Amino acid sequence: MKKTLTLLLFFFFLTQTFGQSNLSASEWQADLAFLKETVHKDYPFLFKKITAAEWDAQVDKLHEAIPMMQPHEIVAGIGRLVSAFKYGHTDIGWGQIPVQSHLVPLNLYWFSDGIYVEGCHKDYAAALGAKLLKVEGMPIEKALDAVRALTPVENEQFFKAYGLDMLLVPEALHAQGVSTSLKKTITFTLEQGGKTFDKTFDAIEATRLPRQYGLIQASDDWLSVRDQNDTPFYLKNLDKIYYFEYLPDSKTVYVRHSQIQDEQDDPIPAFYARVFDFIEKNEVDRLVLDVRLNGGGNNYKNKPIVTGLIRCEKINQPGKLFVIIGRRTFSACQNLVNEIDTYTNALFIGEPTSENINFYGDNRRVELPNSKIPVFLSFAWWQDKPQWENADWLAPDIAVEMSFEDYRANRDTVLAAAINISAEGLVIDPMGHMQALYMAGKLDEIKSEAAKMIVDPRYKFINFESEINSKGYNLMQGGQMEAAYFVFQLNTELFPMSANVWDSFAEVNWKSGNKDKAIQFYKKAISLDPHGGVGDNARAMLKEVEAGK
Repeated sequence: MKKTLTLLLFFFFLTQTFGQSNLSASEWQADLAFLKETVHKDYPFLFKKITAAEWDAQVDKLHEAIPMMQPHEIVAGIGRLVSAFKYGHTDIGWGQIPVQSHLVPLNLYWFSDGIYVEGCHKDYAAALGAKLLKVEGMPIEKALDAVRALTPVENEQFFKAYGLDMLLVPEALHAQGVSTSLKKTITFTLEQGGKTFDKTFDAIEATRLPRQYGLIQASDDWLSVRDQNDTPFYLKNLDKIYYFEYLPDSKTVYVRHSQIQDEQDDPIPAFYARVFDFIEKNEVDRLVLDVRLNGGGNNYKNKPIVTGLIRCEKINQPGKLFVIIGRRTFSACQNLVNEIDTYTNALFIGEPTSENINFYGDNRRVELPNSKIPVFLSFAWWQDKPQWENADWLAPDIAVEMSFEDYRANRDTVLAAAINISAEGLVIDPMGHMQALYMAGKLDEIKSEAAKMIVDPRYKFINFESEINSKGYNLMQGGQMEAAYFVFQLNTELFPMSANVWDSFAEVNWKSGNKDKAIQFYKKAISLDPHGGVGDNARAMLKEVEAGK
């Protein structure tokens, strides 16, 4: 049976053993040529987010540089090539190469207010709970940008969930230019209790951190910053894939489901039959399905969940069914939330998912002949939504994030929002709402509503600029020039410092016959992005407009 595979976590980089590699430059180059040939022959469909020409140029650049590179730099180069496809299932098997790995014994987590040391080995207890400011003297933002290329970043949520591990590996930092020399230590600049300090950490031999769902599990040797005297519902019973609990004060059934797999003695159909039976026989006002930790599994097992929700009329109503999503909602669980979004009245709360709505999933292992590096290349296209509904992620209807102090104190702000939600003023489908207002001729109301929504934190993860621009192009391509003009003009009023919206507004003016206005707005786009891609496009279009004038 086909299934979407869970993410192959690439926790650690190749280290000391690779430094002792006996492979010649020509052998590394042969591996690179093998990878290039394999991709073009068997996986050309992966060229969606990068063109074949762009990828080949990167391959050629690495091929030329290999004789001057150290082994760990070559491996990083291959990792960058595979990550360039930007599908989370397509990756190098960092943790599956048969060599000893090293890393700094910390666990980092990206909270709403920054990146903190969520857990650590007891030898570094003084760093527990500290905020990360710099890596090897480099500001954290620049360090993150540097290691980003090593991660198959499907979207920013994927990077938040899995990319931080690369900050813990000395070889990764050196290969990406964060550190100037290859060494077995990493120096972090940290902030704690109002004080800023530098701390140097030794990299240790290890295969993985003692984590579960990305969080340190406290023990005699490993410390968690979270208060261990209490446990929030989403972290309870982690020995189980799923469980449910009744919260009588709010008449809520809470379900935490963290893999799309069956419990050995309690398969998914039986478990959800009990859940829905409990709902029907008891005083239940709402159901909260929590899949924020769910990294996927077998999407053929989603059916009893989705059909059960559809049939449960008591719960499948606006304001009664809530789904918590987050940065680890991935793979087969992306399929699940796509279907719940399509077929039920669920309201989504939390953070966006880490998978594209439509995506390449299942992968095959391809072993490079000389280095034996395993490369996992996706082959199955999963399309749950029409292509015009595809997006980088499934965004929550209501954005709720967790701060560092929330986590430390076991305050689950996301579940609290689901239980105590106020629908007052909430717009479930902002773009649909604006379209309805337009159809009703309420143009001034569209402008006022849009201006409020783009600053409302509940809609933080909705890219209004991009969504509005897409609507404008759909209208323009359909010949509805007056409507398109209104939409593009609205975007310039909402996002006046965006070069892209002025570039689009110039285009609709040009195609509407307003050449003078098109020239004016293309020039404005260039002034806002003089050295970027939007500016380059505006310059090219400006030449065409002026040539045709």
